[in-house]
Amino acid sequence: MQFQRYSREEYLQLPGKPGVYKFLDESETIVYVGKAKDLKKRVSSYFTKANLDNRKTYRLVSEIKQVEFVIVSSEFDALLLENNLIKEHQPRYNILLKDDKSFPSICITNERFPRIYSTRRIDHSKGEYFGPYTSVKAMNGVLDLIRKIHKIRTCKFNLSEENIRKKKFRVCLEYHIGNCLGPCEGFQSEKDYLLDIEEAKRILKGKVGVVSRSYKERMQKASEELKFELAHSYKVKLDLLEKFQSKSLIVNQKITNTDVFSMTESEKGNSLFINYMRIENGAIVNSETIEARKKIEEDNIEVFRFSIFDLRKKYGSSNPYILSNAPVEPWEGVEVVIPKIGDKKKLVDLSFKNALYFKKEKFSKQSIQPNEAILRKLQEDLKLSDLPVHIECFDNSNIQGSNPVASMVCFKDGKPSKSNYRKFNIKTVVGPDDFASMREVVGRRYSHLKKEGLPFPNLIVIDGGKGQLSAACDSLKELNIYGQIPIVGIAKKLEEIFYPEDNIPVHISKKSPSLKLIQHLRDEAHRFAITFHRQKRSKASIESGLDKIKGLGPKTRDKLMREFGSITRLKQSSEKDLIDLIGQAKTDIIREAIKKGDL
Repeated sequence: MQFQRYSREEYLQLPGKPGVYKFLDESETIVYVGKAKDLKKRVSSYFTKANLDNRKTYRLVSEIKQVEFVIVSSEFDALLLENNLIKEHQPRYNILLKDDKSFPSICITNERFPRIYSTRRIDHSKGEYFGPYTSVKAMNGVLDLIRKIHKIRTCKFNLSEENIRKKKFRVCLEYHIGNCLGPCEGFQSEKDYLLDIEEAKRILKGKVGVVSRSYKERMQKASEELKFELAHSYKVKLDLLEKFQSKSLIVNQKITNTDVFSMTESEKGNSLFINYMRIENGAIVNSETIEARKKIEEDNIEVFRFSIFDLRKKYGSSNPYILSNAPVEPWEGVEVVIPKIGDKKKLVDLSFKNALYFKKEKFSKQSIQPNEAILRKLQEDLKLSDLPVHIECFDNSNIQGSNPVASMVCFKDGKPSKSNYRKFNIKTVVGPDDFASMREVVGRRYSHLKKEGLPFPNLIVIDGGKGQLSAACDSLKELNIYGQIPIVGIAKKLEEIFYPEDNIPVHISKKSPSLKLIQHLRDEAHRFAITFHRQKRSKASIESGLDKIKGLGPKTRDKLMREFGSITRLKQSSEKDLIDLIGQAKTDIIREAIKKGDL
């Protein structure tokens, strides 16, 4: 199954939408299939240090070379599609869904007095199916709800007219406790029973408005009569109704042996983006989006039709029905339909959503014009072997050694990539030692990248002169990567550029765009470090100030720190704000401390 594909390094470009992703190894074998409410966040989480501490995750990530994905409408659909794919491909890192179990459905039999029951086996000759359900608890809750509202039989007797007339059966315990009206002995007519079945079908189809309103009224009445346990039971039923889902686009027993195609034209009109989804046995089993180039004289529908032939041939599809968003001339043995409403229309919309996203990504990649001229000028000025599309810059910040911090900012294609900025608390250095601090943070940063197998930048910039640059180089040497990454230092005042092991600095023209880019990096790193330092200093200030006041416990101090963040803001707060936060007694303690100058 082919989804939209990204390299491992491009995973941050994934959409923040629900979907299913696949990890492929070097031989393009699927090693893991997963679902996500937010594809970008979920896939990114695999590459964080916290997850890589897990041995299994570390092994998985070390094998990932490609990431493929498809967008779906909801997390519910993503779960069902994930289930299908794991059972089809059996990836070695998936363990939970490898068995042959499917999600359960609810069946209403086609007997004379239909039964309603849950099952994992679908046989359309036995009746009508609703589902599947990802939550067994929600499904059982709906079944229970139906059986309490409507008296549906649970026995498996053959209730033919002849058997009932001959009194072949006797009412069971369900009749005596009020759960059944006794159709087996003719106590309930078939007509009345079928009315109950129709009501049950409405609930299973999601038309639960009338039932919901009834329960809300009963819950309100029970609450007014102080029957809180009864009111809570109605509330539980309402919650189960809200969780209830009768249908899914990903697995829909009513739609089977169908191909879904959608197309959208490129901005320039020289190509089409076409998505294909193959439905077998009520489930999506294949999906792919392609770009089809066309000649000036070719018609969109003609190109679309040929693409349909190619994709069906590629996946060996002989499905007799095609759903499409554009009119295509049918051929022998195949019916083409453009649905207007219902689940089939939703399937076409889902396909079109994937085609649109593929088009958007293609267009955005083509339309992005990185500051290539500036980067090439920087490459020339610094004599770099590679174009510096990925640059990282470091800076330290402290006041006489107190609250020492550092920052790393990242520029990609000559622009800030703020999602890749990093803050560092200095852990191993005591006192105002900028060189040792720089050595620590550079070592931590590239030890992390090396361990995770993530790409190194094309250039490292150190805010500082020869001392800071030398300290950074020492860290790279300890990691055995010195010489693999170009590194320079920029000294303030004269804006001199220093190379490692070279006492003579390089002077770039003050008007050069490449120097302006380095200055932008340096200034951004300085701003980011200063901001972090101030935040840490304010927190430390209020912590130390509050520690001196007797009568305030740790929980109260934490509340005050979270709310105000600094002594200044605490002093400026109103008495009412303090009372609302910590109460009158502790507010009086704070006010007295401020009055005495203890705070």
